[in-house]
Amino acid sequence: MFNFQFDKRMIYIILAILILAAVMQYVANPGALFGLLLSAPAVLIAITFHEFAHAFVADRLGDDTARREGRLSLNPFSHLDPIGTLMLLVAGFGWGKPVHVDPRNYTRKMPMDKCEAIVSAAGPIMNIILAIIFALIYMAVYKFGSMQFLSSNVGFIIRTILQTTVTVNVGLGIFNLIPLPPLDGSKILMPFLSYNAKQWFINNEGIFYIIFVIIWVTGIAGTIISPIIDIVSSEILNLAGLIFGIG
Repeated sequence: MFNFQFDKRMIYIILAILILAAVMQYVANPGALFGLLLSAPAVLIAITFHEFAHAFVADRLGDDTARREGRLSLNPFSHLDPIGTLMLLVAGFGWGKPVHVDPRNYTRKMPMDKCEAIVSAAGPIMNIILAIIFALIYMAVYKFGSMQFLSSNVGFIIRTILQTTVTVNVGLGIFNLIPLPPLDGSKILMPFLSYNAKQWFINNEGIFYIIFVIIWVTGIAGTIISPIIDIVSSEILNLAGLIFGIG
């Protein structure tokens, strides 16, 4: 029988090794390390609001588990997962500490799996909303900032942080839409499956965790997701630019 706890630990060990290798490359490259530090605010914002959105929507649907566990908060330290945070820093996509929910507490106005899908979708939706907001702020700074400010070190740092915040939020949102456990996409998918398909999905959850590890180790995740993140980020920035009349 598949031992979920054992395999979950193995996932974290493998990812930790991969992250350590990536971090060592950053340490050896001061310029890249500086860029990594500039991305830290974006990571804190993306993860905090992503997990808060899960907790807030679950609470609104009748489950106060997240509230009782202190997750209905915008304190970043309530939501950071060490491995997922590092992945988001070095790779541009990752995850936060999962928000615990008890589907039995959800409102009975709709099926539990639909409530769970709504709660799961709240995180990625929040990230896309944040990406749009920060894209608008970025373009506002570019539009109304003086040339002296924009060409200064402070102006460069502010614009870099804003642009990175757009990309990181898009990355976190899109990555979590992958329909593999433990990502949000797997729960969003559930209401659309037949009963037999749901049971098969649940009974074989361990296999999907293994697939999750494989796509990371082989680099398939980055190969598929990175171009999508770049395209979506660029389109959001372009849209914000059009709003401010920046071609």
